[in-house]
Amino acid sequence: MNITRLNHAVLWVRDADKAADFYHRVFGFEELERPPGMRAAFMRSPAGGNHHDLGLFEVGANAPRPPRGSVGLYHLAWEVGTIEDLVAASEALSAAGALSGASDHGVSKSLYGRDPDGNEFEVMWQVPREAWGEYAESATIMPLDLQAELARWGAGQTVQ
Repeated sequence: MNITRLNHAVLWVRDADKAADFYHRVFGFEELERPPGMRAAFMRSPAGGNHHDLGLFEVGANAPRPPRGSVGLYHLAWEVGTIEDLVAASEALSAAGALSGASDHGVSKSLYGRDPDGNEFEVMWQVPREAWGEYAESATIMPLDLQAELARWGAGQTVQ
């Protein structure tokens, strides 16, 4: 196999309408369609090239959430193109009450959040590869100073 990237994700949600509204308002995803006979929505990022980036399949209001730490998916990581996009994501997630954390991984800068069903996600910006340096072969987790990263990597800055 020669996998190049994750193409799309599909989530079980309690309410497809509520979940679709969240991903539209906070992520800017566009809704493609509601398949006939299904409580589901397919959505895509207007900035990407995929047919769809996210499928939302409704399982009902009383569906239990797997306990944290159980076997299964931990989170999805959505990538943004610039550090400015990550700052905008921080603002949007904060405004929606969905931001739960932030980390500097050396090679990437990451925000963490939860959708209305508690599905966890990451929104990350990847540092230019030529600047990975000492972090290229490590799995680092440090506190994220988003304003300092914006000053370092923002528009007009060069790779450091």
